[in-house]
Amino acid sequence: MPISAVIICKNEESNIERCLKSLDWVDEIVVYDSGSTDNTINIAQKLGAKVHQGPWLGFGPTKHEATKRATHDWILSLDSDEEVPLHLKQEIQSKLATLDADYIYKIPRLSFYLGRWIKHGGWYPDFQLRLFNRKTHQWNQAVIHEKVEPLKGDTEHIAELDNYFHHYVFKNIEHQVQTNNRYSTLQAEAMFKNGKSFSYFHLFTKPYVKFIECYIFKLGFLDGWAGYAIARNAAYSALLKWLKLKELNDGRHDTKK
Repeated sequence: MPISAVIICKNEESNIERCLKSLDWVDEIVVYDSGSTDNTINIAQKLGAKVHQGPWLGFGPTKHEATKRATHDWILSLDSDEEVPLHLKQEIQSKLATLDADYIYKIPRLSFYLGRWIKHGGWYPDFQLRLFNRKTHQWNQAVIHEKVEPLKGDTEHIAELDNYFHHYVFKNIEHQVQTNNRYSTLQAEAMFKNGKSFSYFHLFTKPYVKFIECYIFKLGFLDGWAGYAIARNAAYSALLKWLKLKELNDGRHDTKK
């Protein structure tokens, strides 16, 4: 059964080669690039990927657009900072002939950060819906926290693979802070669009609750100082999200005046 690997990217020259080389077993690799100014496109083309260029539309819409460019209906979706290790490759190959198009297949994801594989703090198993048949499923239109969903509104059926893929999540702490800033903006805008109002109670409590959740309840402390950095950054991201929602709510109020 043929399968297409589909990847979205922008300025990922430090990651794209590792990702593509881990996919040398699939029938086709489709790369959708949304404006790289580095060597990403050249690397992808040299490694045999079919490169398409287009605008950034948000995570869900962009992945949806990228999936449309594939030749085959079975889709394995990856980000450019991810890779398929041998054990997952072998599992997918062994199960290809028995995959059911009515199911979405979720895959555990193991992330590497600050010199170690992170196994706690809510970062593992971190299941991702990434293997599906586009005749029956497709990415939704969420600009953040995108999800693969049934096309016809049918009941969602999910099966689980046993082996994980790798995620090289952040280059360093600065990269994590930059990502938190970008994602918190998208989250605040989504909340604002959905009519969510700012709450001082949530502003003061959510960051503390998030730190305790990640570091204590989800055992982030077992990942050493990396676990502490992850929990603190998660709390910081929660703070930014609510501050930015306040900013948006105030702007809406001023506009009405």
